[in-house]
Amino acid sequence: MNITTTAAAGLAGIVVCVAVLYLTRKTDNSFITRLISGILLILAALLTIIPGGAVLLVMCLFLSLTAMLELLRALGVQGEKQMPGLSACIGYGGIVLYYAALYAGIRELQSAMIVLTFLALLFSYVFRWPNGSLDKIIKVFFCMFYAGVLLSFIWQTRALPHGLYVVWLIFLSSWGSDTCAYCAGMLFGKHKMTPHLSPKKTIEGAVGGVAGAVILGVVYALLTPHAIPVWSYAVICGAGALLSMVGDLAASAIKRDAGIKDYGRLIPGHGGVMDRFDSVIVTAPVIYFLAALFGRGL
Repeated sequence: MNITTTAAAGLAGIVVCVAVLYLTRKTDNSFITRLISGILLILAALLTIIPGGAVLLVMCLFLSLTAMLELLRALGVQGEKQMPGLSACIGYGGIVLYYAALYAGIRELQSAMIVLTFLALLFSYVFRWPNGSLDKIIKVFFCMFYAGVLLSFIWQTRALPHGLYVVWLIFLSSWGSDTCAYCAGMLFGKHKMTPHLSPKKTIEGAVGGVAGAVILGVVYALLTPHAIPVWSYAVICGAGALLSMVGDLAASAIKRDAGIKDYGRLIPGHGGVMDRFDSVIVTAPVIYFLAALFGRGL
């Protein structure tokens, strides 16, 4: 099946899912809503990750900007129906410029965009003082790096010489690990891992999640072409699974501090981008650097 056929099938699937979501919008069935939204996410991933390039870059940029908006609202920097202030605009602009530098493929320019964003925020703080807020400046730069730079590693991993196959390890290590952790926790969970932050998570579930990710990684390596050693898939997925838990708990901690249940409502049944990609954001850079390391010289 070529890319054109895959795209056509994927678009048809998206149309069907959206139609079902619309027809069942007034029914109280969260499982169906979550299921259909999950299918849509998978189709969107296939349609953007397989071709890669500018298509995936634009999708990652959209996710980054949306995630930053959700974070800024959660941290009280930007209100629900409020236009972004100067510092927030600098943060959004920094993400756009960073992605432009990514597409240009100039490493020095990518680093320069991060530094430039920080300096622009510092400039706005100094020349607006005492009306400027240091707390807001720090939050904006945090959100820009968290949502913008880290999420971009999905595209960067896909851009690796062996990225067409390795990029899926990001999702095996995050969403796959999360599913394995849930099953292990339901079957064997007894000892709470973070009782105050996430009462349902257990140590047994965490171990099961990492073990499950390692197994998924090895199976995936055996079933697909690979440009890096098979054993490295186990290492990459194990490390990614460990960090995915940190990403999940970090996003939960921010929500607890903000007193909110979900970051947004963009994805029906799941919440916002930060609710669905909280573990992916932290896992992506780990997968990228390990895959680049193990792939050197191959």
